[in-house]
Amino acid sequence: MPIPDFQTLMLPYLQFMGDGKPHNTAEAEDYLADIFKVTDAQRQELIPSSRAYRFRNRIAWAIAHFKQAKLIEPISRGIYNITDRGNEVLATGPSRVDLKLLKQFPEYQAWRKKRAVAEEVIREEHSTQTPQEIIDSSFQSLDSALADELLEKIRSSSPAFFEQLVLDLLVAMGYGGSRVEASTRVGRSGDGGIDGIIKEDKLGLDAIYIQAKRWEATVGPATVREFAGSLDGVRARKGVLITTSSFSKDAVEYVTKIDKKIVLIDGEELARLMIEHNVGVAEAQRYVIKRVDLDYFSEE
Repeated sequence: MPIPDFQTLMLPYLQFMGDGKPHNTAEAEDYLADIFKVTDAQRQELIPSSRAYRFRNRIAWAIAHFKQAKLIEPISRGIYNITDRGNEVLATGPSRVDLKLLKQFPEYQAWRKKRAVAEEVIREEHSTQTPQEIIDSSFQSLDSALADELLEKIRSSSPAFFEQLVLDLLVAMGYGGSRVEASTRVGRSGDGGIDGIIKEDKLGLDAIYIQAKRWEATVGPATVREFAGSLDGVRARKGVLITTSSFSKDAVEYVTKIDKKIVLIDGEELARLMIEHNVGVAEAQRYVIKRVDLDYFSEE
């Protein structure tokens, strides 16, 4: 019997979570392996050119979609609880739970919309794309999923950790020297709305002041004005305001109308920069694409 696809795993996984107790992925894997008669040999089967176990990977994808639809929620690293929404879905007695069913939830729709461009290219253009183009499109989809996961981790971290993460990112981007030399985390009572200070260059000729907002709500112009005002208190002209959410149109327009140089970085840009500069991420797999070496075959 072949390993079931991840959508086939969805309903029994949700039923497993329906006991109301927190469970980790390993417990779910044991349960689903028993339900679908997945052998030990099948559980050791790897995805080609990867270290990921195929069966475990399919469970992980089911979990990822359930998280985005808010049917389950993480309570600690790798441990999940079913939500009220998840119990409501089970109460309808569905014969199948799949991606089509999840599309009824607005949070899931929003997540899929963000990933739609890359996924649509992969799904519909295989017949016209070159192999290299297919790989590039797949890479975009994986990067999008990674960015979503990064933001989820950041939003569940402490404010102090987030402030330090922001400084680590700016150091990785080349501001200042080492982490110790270049950055100072303020983040204390009476800091005047400033969470950190970083040297603009390795010589420390100028300083950039930072405010980090680990928010869900949109950041409006009032918050940006307050940050601009806090720069006056330290006679600063440059600042970076970073949030895990987004900035309103008025907030973005405000920074274009003032003398100070304030850069706004929203959650999507933050995740992109972290991936680009290897902050909070690690290489999982490397693929090498080779071509014929024409010089080798030259007989001249």
